[in-house]
Amino acid sequence: MHAHQSYLPSKTPEALLLLRDEELRSLRGNGRGERKDWERIYDYDYYNDLGNPDNPDHVRPVMGGTRMHPYPRRCRTGRAISKTDEVTETRKHVINLDFYIPPDERFSPGKLAEVLTLGVQAVTHFVVPEMKTMIQGNNFKSIELLTRDLYTKPSQPAADGEVMEQLKTSVPSKKTYKQVAKNVKDTPVKFPIPQVIQHDLEAWRSDEEFAREMLAGLNPVAIKRLQKFPPVSSGGKKSSITAQHVESQFADVTIEMAMRQNRLYILDHHDYLMPYLRRINTLGVCIYASRTLLFLKSDGTLKPVVIELSLPATDGGDGEISRIFLPASHGTDAHLWQLAKAHVSVNDSGYHQLISHWLFTHAAVEPFVIATKRQLSAMHPIHKLLEPHFKDTMQINTLARSILLNAGGILERTMYPGRYALEMSSAIYGDWRFTEQSLPNDLVRRGMASRDPAMPGGLSLHIEDYPYAVDGLDVWRAIDGWVRSYCAHFYHHDTDVEEDTELQAWWDDVRSVGHGDRQGDPACWLALDSVDNLAETLSTLVWIASALHAAVNFGQYGYAGFPPNRPTRCRRFVPLPGSPEMTQLEADPDKFFLEMIPDRFTATLGLALIEVLSNHTSDEVYLGQRATSTWTDDGELLRLLDRFREELRRVEKRVTERNKDPRLNNRRGPVKVPYTLLFPDVAGTDKGLTGRGIPNSVSI
Repeated sequence: MHAHQSYLPSKTPEALLLLRDEELRSLRGNGRGERKDWERIYDYDYYNDLGNPDNPDHVRPVMGGTRMHPYPRRCRTGRAISKTDEVTETRKHVINLDFYIPPDERFSPGKLAEVLTLGVQAVTHFVVPEMKTMIQGNNFKSIELLTRDLYTKPSQPAADGEVMEQLKTSVPSKKTYKQVAKNVKDTPVKFPIPQVIQHDLEAWRSDEEFAREMLAGLNPVAIKRLQKFPPVSSGGKKSSITAQHVESQFADVTIEMAMRQNRLYILDHHDYLMPYLRRINTLGVCIYASRTLLFLKSDGTLKPVVIELSLPATDGGDGEISRIFLPASHGTDAHLWQLAKAHVSVNDSGYHQLISHWLFTHAAVEPFVIATKRQLSAMHPIHKLLEPHFKDTMQINTLARSILLNAGGILERTMYPGRYALEMSSAIYGDWRFTEQSLPNDLVRRGMASRDPAMPGGLSLHIEDYPYAVDGLDVWRAIDGWVRSYCAHFYHHDTDVEEDTELQAWWDDVRSVGHGDRQGDPACWLALDSVDNLAETLSTLVWIASALHAAVNFGQYGYAGFPPNRPTRCRRFVPLPGSPEMTQLEADPDKFFLEMIPDRFTATLGLALIEVLSNHTSDEVYLGQRATSTWTDDGELLRLLDRFREELRRVEKRVTERNKDPRLNNRRGPVKVPYTLLFPDVAGTDKGLTGRGIPNSVSI
């Protein structure tokens, strides 16, 4: 018997059986009482800790447990329930850094100090400009002044006393506070210049870059192949885009030909937004629901050919008012086209942060963390496989609930859905399926690829130069190969999977409790009745926690660090012909644009947030790495892990070669930013704002 040996339940030595059972029983707890810091208990709860029923502006519905608001579960803390509404958990402070998390899930002291240092600097980035704003006004005057103001200002004082005093009362450990204070003192505050404007201050404006970022930017998971023209909403209403709008942008190609040749694509932010637009636009923002159609050119790049911006009908019915915008390079039409693209970017920014990033990675993974600790013994081989992919996830999600997602928190203050953000993400979760989260299945679902047994991985991409998909499929195959070989090492027959009592209890916990609001959809989950289904399930989970999160997280500062490129809300609608606003636009297009996108206050707060989120901390553990060499003493498993690392190094070489290939226009684009978000970085030497590297887990 060895300390690091893995045992399936049926093969556990008799001397360890009782220990194995007692370990799991103690970790589950009894579902009662408030959790204490020293307890190691994993239990589920709804998202009922985001609002404050005693403040009318901060009342929020509970997410999870109802058909109206389905949601994944979070870790239960057991804090007292508000007496006002008898459903919302109370919090001691407006900002809480001491929510209960099982000790095994907490940041290391060093990482906590690093993250808090970044946070304090982020607040200082925000506070100092805000003091200037009170004197100078809250709008950026020009793109050039915006750039000079945000990125080239002299280093500021590290942090003001009020920020540090608030931190002192929020951080549980005095030692951590002292480390943060030292770090802050030693590090002057300055926003680095984001990659998107490092080489050219104007390239972000181009149509090619606007389209390229749908394939290689920070949200490359939303674009779909157009399979029906005109587009039709889920309620059956047809888009107002006509064949004439689209074919005027083509040379000798009809819509039917373009669709048959897989050359028409859509970025569709219409259906999920329309039910919320009336409410969202009462919050002081000006938001449309958008559809953008794109044409695949012969050089492999995408050309946006039409944008449709829609609003609910003014009569309060279910009708819509839509406007169509076509590409233009001169005059008023060019200015209107630029504004329409900005409104599309606002839609995409909200979807990216709330859905692609928060919901589909952070929130989706937490129930798996809880179920693993509750149902799979630390001796179980699948526990050992998954453990590195859960590092720090519960801690970062807890921080998110405390200061980002909460009522009046940073996301509500910077993203256009405001107080309806979580509610809107809940509606989208109602259609989420775990089976569709693997990269191959996701690409097929979005029409970006077709099954093809003759191609590597059995998949043929319809856009060959799709950096996220090309690099992602390399990473997916490496993950899948490692996971399948690992599973085959322990499970020799399908019956081994079916008869693994802990594994079946784990899968039941995930489906019926952790993601219990999605248990009614049989297509949502595979049955764990074969080695193949087990491997597919685990590969999907590892992909979500590592590569998918890396792809949608670590490019945030590089692309959205320049607010005009990825605005998070709009303050003005696109002007109507003959209106006073149209006169203003024609008189000074840049001034109108800057008055439409977020003000200095909102932009600086959002910038501070994504700078923190885009950083790799010093204790990051990357895909293919293990935090300790003693995780197993099984020589065969160590050999398989070495093989996985070697495959990831080969992926790195292929990514580097692709980025040097001048024929692949989407790898760098007009802004000359190479696509490295799925460069694994097995060596794990780079820290900070690198725009590359795949950590094992959702850890920031």
